[in-house]
Amino acid sequence: MGPYILDFYCAAAKLAVEIDGESHGMGDRPERDERRDAWLAERGVTTLRVPTVDVMRRFEDTVQMIFDTANERLAGTD
Repeated sequence: MGPYILDFYCAAAKLAVEIDGESHGMGDRPERDERRDAWLAERGVTTLRVPTVDVMRRFEDTVQMIFDTANERLAGTD
């Protein structure tokens, strides 16, 4: 989207899902992520950041959380 590559994006819900590994906490990565999230937010897109460890350890719960978040945004109740 724009100058950014997103892990996953649902246009209908204006929801970006970013799966963040350990590198997202290192170096200038937190500031870069913050700038990207702000750029997306200016365009009405919410970024949902999910730690990789959650995907690996609690896959079904993580998928449900993403599904619920998207549905809330579609319903306009976020």
